[in-house]
Amino acid sequence: MGVSGCGKSSLGEVLAHALGTRFVEGDAHHSPANRAKMSQGVALTDADRDGWLNTLAAELRQPPLPIVLTCSSLKRAYRDRLRAAARGLRFVFMDIGREAALRRVAGRGAAHFFSTSLVDNQFATLERPDGEAGVLRVDAEAPLSQLQAEVSAWLAEEEHA
Repeated sequence: MGVSGCGKSSLGEVLAHALGTRFVEGDAHHSPANRAKMSQGVALTDADRDGWLNTLAAELRQPPLPIVLTCSSLKRAYRDRLRAAARGLRFVFMDIGREAALRRVAGRGAAHFFSTSLVDNQFATLERPDGEAGVLRVDAEAPLSQLQAEVSAWLAEEEHA
């Protein structure tokens, strides 16, 4: 979880591969209307995200389990909705600064629907998960291999706790 440009998709893919689990790209489940809004630089509202979160919650309940799912989960209420769908759900908070996120989003080019003008809105909406149970904070600018190893170790630790 984290703001756009933090690397959720990249880490999610390598983590799912390393763990031998299914990978679900949360962005792939946005409605065409939501994608159009974001590509035009219009921020999504809680109402816009409602159906998307329902879809992601349903994905969390689909076998085979476990899965790695990417989702911005910017607000605690969003994370709590997903937690309600999957007992024991854990989050990796990919912490990144505004400038780095902006640079990464801009680097995607026209191939991605998310407009760079929305990065500031992502930071304004973000309710950091500091202190929430079942959350690991990582430095999103660390090398991907380091992040994958860190998260894999944390998940293994959590399983034995």
